[in-house]
Amino acid sequence: MPSRDSSRSANGIDKLDFDDNRQPPSTTDGSDPGGLLRDDESLLSNVVDGVIERDRRKLRRRFVKYLSFASAILSCLCAGSITAYSLYGPLFQSRLHFTQAQVNAVSIAAELAMYLPVPLFGYLCDRFNPRPLSLSAGIFFALGYLLAATAYASGPLKEGGFPPAIMVLAFVGVGSGTSCMYLSAVTTCAKNFGRGEHKGLALAIPIAAFGLSGMWQSQIGSRLLYDRSPGHYGDVDVYRYFIFLAILLLVVGVIGSLALRVVDEEDLIDEAVSELERSGLLENSPFFQRSILHDSGNGYGTLENSDTISNSAESDDAEPNSTNRKYRSYNEDARRKTWLLNTETRMFLFDPTMWLLAAGFFLVTGPGEAFINNLGTVLNTFYPPPLSGPPDSNSPATHVSIVALTSTFARLLTGTLSDLFAPTAQTSLFDEQSTKRFSCSRLVFLLISTVLFSFGQLLLASGLIQSHPSLFALVSALVGLGYGAVFSLTPIIVSVVWGVQNFGTNWGIVAVVPAAGAAVWGAIYAAVYDGAASGAEDSGADRLCYGVGCYAPTFWGMVACSWMAVGLWLLAWRGWRRRDILV
Repeated sequence: MPSRDSSRSANGIDKLDFDDNRQPPSTTDGSDPGGLLRDDESLLSNVVDGVIERDRRKLRRRFVKYLSFASAILSCLCAGSITAYSLYGPLFQSRLHFTQAQVNAVSIAAELAMYLPVPLFGYLCDRFNPRPLSLSAGIFFALGYLLAATAYASGPLKEGGFPPAIMVLAFVGVGSGTSCMYLSAVTTCAKNFGRGEHKGLALAIPIAAFGLSGMWQSQIGSRLLYDRSPGHYGDVDVYRYFIFLAILLLVVGVIGSLALRVVDEEDLIDEAVSELERSGLLENSPFFQRSILHDSGNGYGTLENSDTISNSAESDDAEPNSTNRKYRSYNEDARRKTWLLNTETRMFLFDPTMWLLAAGFFLVTGPGEAFINNLGTVLNTFYPPPLSGPPDSNSPATHVSIVALTSTFARLLTGTLSDLFAPTAQTSLFDEQSTKRFSCSRLVFLLISTVLFSFGQLLLASGLIQSHPSLFALVSALVGLGYGAVFSLTPIIVSVVWGVQNFGTNWGIVAVVPAAGAAVWGAIYAAVYDGAASGAEDSGADRLCYGVGCYAPTFWGMVACSWMAVGLWLLAWRGWRRRDILV
């Protein structure tokens, strides 16, 4: 019979090793042998607690992200009050005896204040956060609409009322508030959802809400806050309407200042720095070279040398205060963020395709803004005396709503379709099947929308609507579809081509151009209108104009601009394809 030792040597293990009654070996220091088990339990408990805490943080970030999204939608749903300008613009002419040029001066002032400061507001939004911008928007709106209400209530200038310059000043505040509230909301959505699958829809929803704001606010003005006095029954009560907007938008601005937050912005910065490093664009950067020499563990993906490690250790020994170390880390993160955003801005400005995109945006949005602002006066040209004006079914409020609805529909549709069908890069072999699905570039949707937009302008320019005023709804629908799609797809393209980490600044630079477009086409429309009115015998003391000559030359020019934009965007698309950028 073999011995136990020989059995163990033959099999390498003995049954005693599995003896449940065998005592565990005693420790050399006399401690409790059960301590090892307790240590294991403690380690497992720490792991579980860590997982629970991680899930809590993830859930908290998710809650903050979607709360910010809801607040952004609320902000955009109220911020576009200026798009209802056609509702009360004609009343400036009939009640305050403004000329068409003065009516246009008010709207142009609002457009300039809405678009010109956008790069500055975008810069502040990127460098800091969207919340102060939202609060500023509420203050701008409140001051602007309160001053406008006071100026309107004072009456015509000949009767002791305020001069038109005061109304212009009031709408500068309205335009600034519109810019701040819109940009803070859209930038928050772009940064929180710009890296996901549904970035197009995440941007399209707040942008669509912005288009809806003019619709519901104009309906409140025309159906609830209307004038009940004899002779003016049914017109919007402009004074009460302005007071309502001042209070509403101040409250929304305060809500946004509390709820709008960018989640995990540090990850955006880290990813952008890593991408620049991989592209080789950082090799000649003095800031990046300093980071290699001086950063200890916080560099841009670089390895630290022994001198850096020893210096870091000595610094930690000399400065044990954790608050100071956190302060130094915060300063370094802020310095790195500023450097990155400045680099991204320079790259954006020196990209020729950006200027092609912006030029096309100028050529389409300028005519669109001019149409929306002058929609009411265009309608009045269809109804010369003895007709009293457009019927309720063809009123300015109706067409403001049509433009808002079709614009909203186009924004949501193009945002959704761009997410579903836009081409995506193949990142692995497993993506081969997904890349074979049908794809359609966002530029295709942009070009089709611009063509539809030009058809609406063409209908007006041809004079067809003058003899069939009921077809003006078709013009409003086509303009709304094209205008809404262009305003939805352009910021999405900016986020896709140039990223979201500097989106506020980049989109702010592009968004300046509608101001110039609105000013140019507003002035052209006013000149054509006033010129036709001065040469007409039935213009009256109010210098009102009737007939196709009041607007046709203006809209022929708008048609030409739309087709020029198509050509410029085709050139930009060719440039992106050469750089293998999937748009």
